Amino acid sequence: MNKLIYIITFSYMIFISACNSDPENKNEEYHEEESSVKLTASQYKNASIAFGKVEMKNISSTLPVNGLLDVPPQNLVTVAAMMGGFVKSTHLLQGMRVKKGEVLVTIQNPDFIQIQQDYLNNKSKLLFAEQEYKRQEELAKDNVASQKTFQQVTSEYQSLKAMHEGLLEKLSILGINPSTVENGAIKSIVSIVSPISGYVTAVNINIGKYVNPQDLICEIVDTDHLHAELTVFEKDVFKVKEGQKIKFQLVNEEHKFRTATVYLINRKIGEDRTVRVHAHLDKEDRNLLPNTYLKAFIEITDNLTTALPDEAVVSSGGKYFIFIKDEGHGHTHEESVPHERNDKYTPDHKGDEGKHKEEVSEEFSFKSIEVKKGVSQNGFTEVILPEGFETDAEVVVKGAYALLSKMNNSEEEGHGH
Repeated sequence: MNKLIYIITFSYMIFISACNSDPENKNEEYHEEESSVKLTASQYKNASIAFGKVEMKNISSTLPVNGLLDVPPQNLVTVAAMMGGFVKSTHLLQGMRVKKGEVLVTIQNPDFIQIQQDYLNNKSKLLFAEQEYKRQEELAKDNVASQKTFQQVTSEYQSLKAMHEGLLEKLSILGINPSTVENGAIKSIVSIVSPISGYVTAVNINIGKYVNPQDLICEIVDTDHLHAELTVFEKDVFKVKEGQKIKFQLVNEEHKFRTATVYLINRKIGEDRTVRVHAHLDKEDRNLLPNTYLKAFIEITDNLTTALPDEAVVSSGGKYFIFIKDEGHGHTHEESVPHERNDKYTPDHKGDEGKHKEEVSEEFSFKSIEVKKGVSQNGFTEVILPEGFETDAEVVVKGAYALLSKMNNSEEEGHGH
């Protein structure tokens, strides 16, 4: 009885093992069928299959970065009063355009009068000191006047001359013409003019307000020469070079791309491990606003990489594939087809009746290889090949879509079964 139970148990284990192993074998065979495609001679001809090999091409890739529109320091001006005073008049409004030399604000201060008076007094004293200096100089040459007297006159003359130069500079800062002062036109109100043409972006004054020399009166920006200030991560800086082209898109322009050129690359890495890249816009637009955020793509050149013609790379299910010739699976076979017997056959009938017809059928096999797709340019696409790929393999460069369609159809049939 024990022997009989042992035999039954052993037979059952063998049966279970056979059932479990069978699906695995089927799965392995199905996986192989998924990665290969076979075409008949007619299908091969209709697909117009052509072969090529992986090539090394210099394909430009793009580096995505973020940034903003900015203005160079010389195009952004903060206007302040060189000397304090009360605001007498102004017409400034944020957003208005002003021209270089246009009066922005007038300031009144009694001290302005004192500076002009000091200038007039100094000028008259300087004229007398200059005459005395020349007279003493002549006397000193003839040894008539003492050397001490000449030195005193010289010292006084040089002191008055230095004071005159200082007062002239003060008048220039205030925008007061010395000639008008010499003609007796002394004023307590001075005008502050715009140093550049541009748009007023900030106003910090009002009528009657006292402004100190360090106070901001207004801010003016010249938008005719905006540039793109890009932020590049430390690991990507080595890819960026001066002269590279840039395509960028402003946050408020979804379907419009503008172009720029890399002009300067900062030589210092910031605390956030990024480097600032300065780019000039290829086409100026004064309607653009500083500090507008942008997305940019820097075109990286000198990128020698493996590439194939665009038509060789096909996609399916979010993946990219190429096809290579599978030398081990293409074959030719013969099929013998017996003729139909004809009882009325006589030796007089000519032909091949009574003989076996031989039909020759040739198959072409291809293997699909999954790759990663890069940038496409000038009819070629960058492909990142799997490890161990033989670069001298014959790759299908024409007719890959027909092979992909055949492969997908085979998969559907396999799943159907």
